[in-house]
Amino acid sequence: MTTSPLNTAPDDRVAPFQIEGEPVRGRLARLGPSVDAILRAHDYPEPVANLLGEACALAALVGSNLKFEGRLIVEARGDGPVRFVVCDYDTSGALRGYCGFDPEAVTRVSEGFARPGARTLLGDGHFMMTVDQGPDMDRYQGVTAIEGETLALCAEQYFAQSEQTPTRVRLAVGQVDQGEGRHWRAGGMLIQSVAEDDARGSTTEAWVRTQAFFETVGEDELIDPVLSSQQLLFRLFHEDGVRVFEAQPLRAFCRCSQDRIENVLKSFAASERVDMVEPDGRIHVTCEYCSKVYAVAPAALEAAAQ
Repeated sequence: MTTSPLNTAPDDRVAPFQIEGEPVRGRLARLGPSVDAILRAHDYPEPVANLLGEACALAALVGSNLKFEGRLIVEARGDGPVRFVVCDYDTSGALRGYCGFDPEAVTRVSEGFARPGARTLLGDGHFMMTVDQGPDMDRYQGVTAIEGETLALCAEQYFAQSEQTPTRVRLAVGQVDQGEGRHWRAGGMLIQSVAEDDARGSTTEAWVRTQAFFETVGEDELIDPVLSSQQLLFRLFHEDGVRVFEAQPLRAFCRCSQDRIENVLKSFAASERVDMVEPDGRIHVTCEYCSKVYAVAPAALEAAAQ
C-alpha cells in the first residue's frame, strides 16, 4: 500500500510520446478517479479488481491511438475463476468495464503468497480487441490465445500476431492512501517500434536500447499520484530525450440510460415482462457496468408499444 501527500500530479490522462531522434513511439496512461469509480461500482475481490484495472489501463493506451470516432473493446474470456473481463473505451475518453467471476473459485486461487494474474484467473481462453467504427462500418476484431500470466503479455502477443508491430506493454494497479481513505489507481505504458524503410534504415538497435530503459519502470511509478507523466518519461528516457505530446483526458462514463433500459424491455413479449414485475409493481434492471438500478413501470412499456 502506498501513502502519498495531498499534492498530486494530473490524473486520468493518456500522454503520447516520441523518443527524440529514434523510431520509437509510445503512450503513458495514468488513471485515478476514473478507474476508482469503475472498480468501486462492484464489490470485486482484490485480484479481480486488479485484472479489471489492468484492462482499463490497456484500453486507454490502445484506444487513445484510434484516428476516428468510435470504440475499442478489450476483452478476455476463459474457463477459469474469472469467466470474462471487458473494458469499453470510446474516443471521447470515456471508459467503462466489468468482470464476471466465481467468488469461491477466485478465493481458492488467491490463497497463495503471489497475487494471481490473468492466466491463473482466466484459465484457457482468448484475448480480443474489437474496433467499432459505428453502425455504418463493419467491426474489426483480433483474437489471440491467453498465454502468459498478465494482460500486458496478452497484448504484446496480440500486436505481434495481428499487426506484426513490435510492442511492449507494462500495466499496474493498486490502492493508494490519498486524502480521505484509499483509492484505486492504474497506470500503463506502451512502446512500439516504427517500421523500417529505406530512409530510416534498421531500427533494431534503437528498439533494443529503448526496451532496456522501458524494463526499468516500476509498478509503483506507474500508479504514483505525485509523479507526473512528464517526470516519469524524463526519468526513463532522458539520455535520448523524449518529446511528450498533448495528453488526452479519460473519464468513467456508462452509456446506460432510462431510455436504453426501456427499449431493451420492449424487446420482450408482454407475457415475459409480467414475470419480471417485482412486489413494488415495477421492473428493476441493474446495469452490469456501473451497477445503477433502473425502475420501470410496466404501464409505461405497454403505452409505448401501442
